[in-house]
Amino acid sequence: MTDLKGKIDFVALVSVKNANANGDPLNGNRPRENYDGHGEISDVCIKRKIRNRFQDLGQRVFVQSDDRADDGLTSLKDRADSCKELKAELDKKKNADQGLCAQIACREWIDVRSFGQVFAFKGVEASIGVRGPVSIHQAVSVSPVDIISMQITKSVNSEAGAGGKASDTMGTKHRVEFGLYVIKGSVNVQLAEKTGFSQADAELLKKALLTLFENDASSDRPEGSMEVCRLYWWQHGEKTPAVSTAKVHRSVKITPLTERPMCFEDYKVELLPLDCVQPEVYDLV
Repeated sequence: MTDLKGKIDFVALVSVKNANANGDPLNGNRPRENYDGHGEISDVCIKRKIRNRFQDLGQRVFVQSDDRADDGLTSLKDRADSCKELKAELDKKKNADQGLCAQIACREWIDVRSFGQVFAFKGVEASIGVRGPVSIHQAVSVSPVDIISMQITKSVNSEAGAGGKASDTMGTKHRVEFGLYVIKGSVNVQLAEKTGFSQADAELLKKALLTLFENDASSDRPEGSMEVCRLYWWQHGEKTPAVSTAKVHRSVKITPLTERPMCFEDYKVELLPLDCVQPEVYDLV
C-alpha cells in the first residue's frame, strides 16, 4: 500500500437508454429530474454502485445491501461487531478511543476509508464519525430527459380466493428514453492520509467507475441500458493543485449536436486544455 500520489479529479459520462437510472420513492419511483427537466442520479445511488463493484473486485465493504451481503451479516451493527478489535474498543463505551476506532474501521473496510462512515448504534455510547476523501456529486443529464410511463398488468393472482387481487391489476413502470449523465468527483489527499486511502485504492475506484453497471441489471435497468461511455481521470502531482476542482470539471465541455439527442454520438465532447495536468481518457464506446 502506497500513499496517494496527489489529488484526483474525475468525470464520467454515462448514457441511459430506456431505463430508470434512479427512481424517486416519493414520486411513484419515477426517474429523478430537476425543475428544468434534466435527469438526476443521487450521489448515494452512485456510491451504492461503487460499493457493489468494490465487492466484485474482492474488497471488504461495510455498507452492503441485503441482497449482496457476502458475510452472512444482516446489519451494520453485526458487521461492526464482527471485527473483534473494533468491538473490544467500542465496548469501552465512553472510554473508547475514537481515533483508534476510526483507524481500525478504515483498515477493515474500503468504503469507510473512501467515503467515510458514522458509527452510532443503539446501546453503544461511543459515536464515531469518519470523514472520507472521496466526494461525488449527484449526476445530472446534459439535456432535459423524456420520461415515458407504461401501464402493466399481472397475468396471475397473488393469492387464491375472493380476497386476492384480480390478475389484471394495473401497475406503472417509468423509464428515461435517453439521457447522457455526467458524474463528477474528486479525491482529497489530506483526508486520504487520515483514512489510509492509498494509490492502490484509487486504482480500484477507477476500475469501479469504468465498470459501474456490471452486475447491476434489474427490471428497471435491463442489461446494457446503462453504460459508462467515457471516463476522464486527472492525477495531480500535488496535494493542493494550482487549478481548482471546479475548473478541472468545467474543462469537459459537452454540446448537443441535435435538438433531441438519442445517443452518445449526438453530443460533441471537448476537453479544454489545462496547463497543469492532462487527464487519462478512457473511451468505452
